[in-house]
Amino acid sequence: MRGLWPPFLVIILVSFMFVSAVYCASLLHLERAFPLNNHGLELHQLRARDRLRHARLLRGFVGGVVDFSVQGSSDPYLVGLYFTKVKLGSPPREFNVQIDTGSDVLWVCCNSCNNCPRTSGLGIQLNFFDSTSSSTAGRVHCSDPICTSAVQTTATQCSSQTDQCSYTFQYGDGSGTSGYYVSDTLYFDAILGQSLIANSSALIVFGCSAYQSGDLTKTDKAVDGIFGFGQGELSVISQLSTRGITPRVFSHCLKGEGNGGGILVLGEILEPGIVYSPLVPSQPHYNLNLQSIAVNGQLLPIDPAAFATSNSQGTIVDSGTTLAYLVAEAYDPFVSAVNAIVSPSVTPMTSKGNQCYLVSTSVSQMFPLASFNFAGGASMVLKPEDYLIPFGSSEGGSAMWCIGFQKVNGVTILGDLVLKDKIFVYDLVRQRIGWANYDCSLSVNVSVTSSKDFINSGQLSVSSSSRDIMLFELLPLTVMVLLMHILLLEFQFL
Repeated sequence: MRGLWPPFLVIILVSFMFVSAVYCASLLHLERAFPLNNHGLELHQLRARDRLRHARLLRGFVGGVVDFSVQGSSDPYLVGLYFTKVKLGSPPREFNVQIDTGSDVLWVCCNSCNNCPRTSGLGIQLNFFDSTSSSTAGRVHCSDPICTSAVQTTATQCSSQTDQCSYTFQYGDGSGTSGYYVSDTLYFDAILGQSLIANSSALIVFGCSAYQSGDLTKTDKAVDGIFGFGQGELSVISQLSTRGITPRVFSHCLKGEGNGGGILVLGEILEPGIVYSPLVPSQPHYNLNLQSIAVNGQLLPIDPAAFATSNSQGTIVDSGTTLAYLVAEAYDPFVSAVNAIVSPSVTPMTSKGNQCYLVSTSVSQMFPLASFNFAGGASMVLKPEDYLIPFGSSEGGSAMWCIGFQKVNGVTILGDLVLKDKIFVYDLVRQRIGWANYDCSLSVNVSVTSSKDFINSGQLSVSSSSRDIMLFELLPLTVMVLLMHILLLEFQFL
């Protein structure tokens, strides 16, 4: 009869719907943990290392989800940084690189690097990139637009003799690195579902470090380089998303408890509790508009002008910083409020210039919650473990905890101390950052599109339109042609 579908077409469509249902039910498990040895650092050493990075801060989709392993920890007694692995060159070699949202460029040590560490106290093997041993390596010439563009944190140079684009990263304490840009293959797995993983690769531009100085030469926390996740055109997320290989969004969940680890994906982690705050426009870093701070629900007496964004102040999200840094106008009221609440039950003390406490019970029971309130009505709730650092036990059995926030002038920086145990989503399309408290040892739901029409717990979430397109791509070509012919014949009968 007119308007009825032939039985064989119904069978095909039912099969199509079954494939769709199976695909949507797939669970994308992304979880990491990494046991590490004990490597203690004093607060002044952490501050010194962070100052190295802050000088740089101030000077300044055909594929699918790309999943990177995460190693390291925010705990200064373990590592004090998070790093991942990247595969570069042909044949590919693995490099351990620090996860850094405070810079743009991916760089690794060259085999000819001077003053580069040869061993690491992190228990990892250090590798060195050799462009002459890679069949896909290419030179970035002086005429390349990259060499003439303004690149954040770099002083781009070009040698007329070698016709090779080089760079220098100089830090405030005199340490730094210099090298040259190369283009070569980055290998990764594009995940479209738990049972569908595509081995992928892309040609990218990254730095090859030929010289290092200062703290970068130390071996205790040495890695092979830095993986910059900034918004600049040279960042890997920008290079891949511009070519439609990955979405223009990335997410991480850095595990703070136990041995650390976590999750890092080029894609959008979905979680019902995520709140978003808009990025401050036209900034080279991930600047947010921090408006107020509350302790135990009580707003602190802080002039909002202390958080206003300018060339010399503002609030930056930076995974490459171990601690957190508060401007003096906010630090003093914060410590005073905490002291007023806990002083009847704990013993405040000063240790090496840091505000510390002797605590005989769990800090989660004794210390208050704090909330950082951002533009857009987004609050970041901090547990005591998000602003305190343990420093061992006293002779009487009490544990000593110190305020992990450091007092500075100018720029407030949210480092790993605050970022850990939370999902963070960097949505570069909508120019916003989202977060939610989360156990980063658990699996997460990740969208392979830039939109999220619905969220199903424990399922990979995709919009209905993109799902249909993806499933059509998975159907054999002969089935697709047959289906198209059947549809055309049916429309002729209508």
